[in-house]
Order: sequence, then C-alpha cells, then structure tokens
Amino acid sequence: MIIKIKKENKEVSVQEHLIGKRQEYSLCWQNCIHFKPHTTSNCPIAQELYEHNLINSIATAVWECPKFKAK
Repeated sequence: MIIKIKKENKEVSVQEHLIGKRQEYSLCWQNCIHFKPHTTSNCPIAQELYEHNLINSIATAVWECPKFKAK
C-alpha cells in the first residue's frame, strides 16, 4: 500500500512496508569502506545521491555499485 508521510516538512509518498528499510537494503550501509557519511572523504557516488535526495525530497537505496568494497 502506498501512503503519504511527512518528511523534512514535506508530504511524500512511500510504500508502507518499505518505511525505514533504506539502510537495510542499500549497499552503502553494508560496511562499504568508501561510505563515510557527513565527512569530506565520503564516497563521491554516495555524496552525489545524498545531495540529490535532499534537493528532491526522495530516498534512494543503492542496489548495485561499481565502487562497493566490504570492510
């Protein structure tokens, strides 16, 4: 079921069963050595997605990545 929620003072649509699952499914959050959120040495792909997400009020899970390398 698709529902509306408030996020960052905006109303967004989301599949209800996926709320809060982005980190669980995204490769970045699976101990990638390049993923260093909130630092200047963050992965450039992750950083670009983060900025795009902020601008557009979306959430993006990374399913495939050429830079992924486990810690």
